[in-house]
Amino acid sequence: MSNKVTKAIFPVAGLGTRFLPATKSVPKEIMTLVDRPLVQYAIDEARAAGIKEFIFVTSRGKSALEDYFDHAPQLEQELEAKGKDKLLGVLKDTYMDSGEIAYIRQHKALGLGHAVWCARRLIGDEPFAVMLPDDVIAADKPCLQQMVEAYQETGGNMVAAMEVPADKASAYGILDVQEDMGSMVSVKGMVEKPKAGEAPSNLAVIGRYILSPKILENLDAKTTGAGGEIQLTDAIAKEINGDEGVYGYRFNGQRYDCGSKAGFLQATVAFGLSRDDLRDDLEAYLHEVVSARKAAQ
Repeated sequence: MSNKVTKAIFPVAGLGTRFLPATKSVPKEIMTLVDRPLVQYAIDEARAAGIKEFIFVTSRGKSALEDYFDHAPQLEQELEAKGKDKLLGVLKDTYMDSGEIAYIRQHKALGLGHAVWCARRLIGDEPFAVMLPDDVIAADKPCLQQMVEAYQETGGNMVAAMEVPADKASAYGILDVQEDMGSMVSVKGMVEKPKAGEAPSNLAVIGRYILSPKILENLDAKTTGAGGEIQLTDAIAKEINGDEGVYGYRFNGQRYDCGSKAGFLQATVAFGLSRDDLRDDLEAYLHEVVSARKAAQ
């Protein structure tokens, strides 16, 4: 089996209920962070890591997501006619070539593990990435690219990991660390959403994975775990004592949980401040808001 990772699964079947009423008609994944949909950040990160095949696990009501990656001839013609070459370039960056992208339906919301399992026939017998677009990561070198480079040394199964406060650990899958090697840790256990005070570490799994096809075999059992769902964490944990092992990778970068309103707003501010064309106006406004709040106190 090759160590080359060229396929990625994007589980996007969720209803996005935390963002209602917006998500009544707009899939959460195409809600805009500054001027790009959430999913575009994930696609750009995947491309930088060498991904060539993009597999979206969707559900009913996600047709707008599929349309987003399609060509838009009428809009192209209009931009060309008006000489808006820069915008035309931005538009073309969103296109996916024929055969580059595939859509699989998840008919029942049975958990992240089940969503990944739905794509099994398109993965075959090779390692693959899983990317959760809700987790947007600002990094000089894209997170998945960091992981792919580290994976060339380790093989096996790798999860992106970051340290979280002890009182937040119950919201994540937490790693039980066997050996800490700095940016990389070997894993001896994984606990999905541990009860308060029972987390084996403060190292949490976030939405980037590089996995062996053996994980798909483990998911075949359709065993339910935390929350009555088929957990990807459980399928990965079965490989801890296997031949290939499981590793956690401490990535360099700032992760924003854009599945929550607060995280989405934080990411909007951070990405806005990182843009040369927006920084000055946004920074001035934020200073005004903070000064006004302090004065009011």
